[in-house]
Amino acid sequence: MRYAYAITGALLLGGTALAVTTSSNVGAQVAQNEGLQAAAPAGAPASLADMVEKLQPAVVNISTKQRVQVQNPFAGTPFGQLFGQGQPQTRQAQSLGSGFIISADGYIVTNNHVVSAGAEGASVEQITVTMTNREEYTAKLVGRDAATDIAVLKIEPKKALPFVKFGDSSKARVGDWVVAIGNPFALSGTVTAGIISALHRGTGGTYDKFIQTDASINQGNSGGPMFDMRGNVIGINSQILSPSGGNVGIGFAIPSEQAEPIVRTLMKGQTVKRGYLGVQISPLGEDLAESLGLAKNSGEFIQGVEPGKGADKAGIKAGDVIVSVNGQEVNPDQNLSSIVANQPIGAKVPIVLIRNGQRMTVTAVVGERPPEDELNSFAQSQDDEDFSDQQQQTPGKAAEQSLGIAAIPLTPSIIRQLGIPTDTRGIVITGVDGSTDAGAKGLRRGDVIMSANNRPVTTQAELDAQVKAVAGQGRNAILLQVLRRGQPPIFLPVRLRDK
Repeated sequence: MRYAYAITGALLLGGTALAVTTSSNVGAQVAQNEGLQAAAPAGAPASLADMVEKLQPAVVNISTKQRVQVQNPFAGTPFGQLFGQGQPQTRQAQSLGSGFIISADGYIVTNNHVVSAGAEGASVEQITVTMTNREEYTAKLVGRDAATDIAVLKIEPKKALPFVKFGDSSKARVGDWVVAIGNPFALSGTVTAGIISALHRGTGGTYDKFIQTDASINQGNSGGPMFDMRGNVIGINSQILSPSGGNVGIGFAIPSEQAEPIVRTLMKGQTVKRGYLGVQISPLGEDLAESLGLAKNSGEFIQGVEPGKGADKAGIKAGDVIVSVNGQEVNPDQNLSSIVANQPIGAKVPIVLIRNGQRMTVTAVVGERPPEDELNSFAQSQDDEDFSDQQQQTPGKAAEQSLGIAAIPLTPSIIRQLGIPTDTRGIVITGVDGSTDAGAKGLRRGDVIMSANNRPVTTQAELDAQVKAVAGQGRNAILLQVLRRGQPPIFLPVRLRDK
């Protein structure tokens, strides 16, 4: 369905409608587009045709054949048993994407998700690469890096292939022109153009630092190249942000400065190794920064430290804020994980951190990042609202307290009832006022507050005293260290009650 919008109006000048007059010399008039030629914007050619003509042969279509096990709809029914159709069935599926050739002998770069099974119980049986001249090759998967969504394929061509090379995305600027070539919706060789809308854009992944563009990118563009105006690959088109599933002018590409080293490693048949400190982190958002009296988004907060790893040996503690690593500032554009991941394994790096308001420097030895399944065993919940799905108990006493929290000292009997470590020190919450930030953040009866404002608390009075101290410093939030049965302690910023 197509929609057309018409806009009409009158131009008024000095309160009088401006009349349009015609010249008596009608024959002198010419069409508006007579002899018109587009002027080239600074840094962009008048036409992309010559550049695209050279680049297109190096961009390929990638398809996979997958075998998927699906549950038979008649399973468990008399009909299914009668005809022997009670068992799961195996069906074939396909996926489509894009890629680009980076060597004359047939190495190809694409996204990992283009050549991965698309559903649980599915397996990829064959990867097919189709050239612009419609030649087809069966590709071998050389290597993949799921963390950055990059994969390298290899085909065996009959002759030298056209290829493209990586450029330097670190020199890219917001507003630069870019061109994307790929196969959206299986429409091979589609070319779109636009500008770089943003750099270092994160979408939730650990190593995200995407180039954002308004060049049209759709399903099937995944794995295709993003070119600068010199024809160099500065990005691998990877994701779109769209409520509809189609292009809305927000697409993301993996920058070449991040992708190229990974591609070179995978081409050698090696796995990608990343640096690791052994810390669990939280972004320094508004509430957390307010509770610490620090500027938001300048550094990252340490929720936990893994015993025996580099951070632990360097003396880094839960509650610290790391602001730089090896001279690189930690901020939303360069998060701690990505900075550490790019450090050489075994390197000794200086780390600047803030502890209890004091700036200090420690030296840590970078280890090797373990497999993701091993990391999950150490992972703690970092969601501020991890407790929010629980029913609150808000006795009147809680409403009278400074944070809307009523608590009593821990005793050996209470510790046994809660099933927490016997050496735990703190106060146990007996009620929470649901109208406060503590209630909104999900604190509940049975949670243990171990510290407030980085000071141990063992009574309600000590908690109230720390709240008063924070308020006296002009801060509107306090940092609590909270323990819940079956979970490691977590630091949680709680905003003070409105007076």
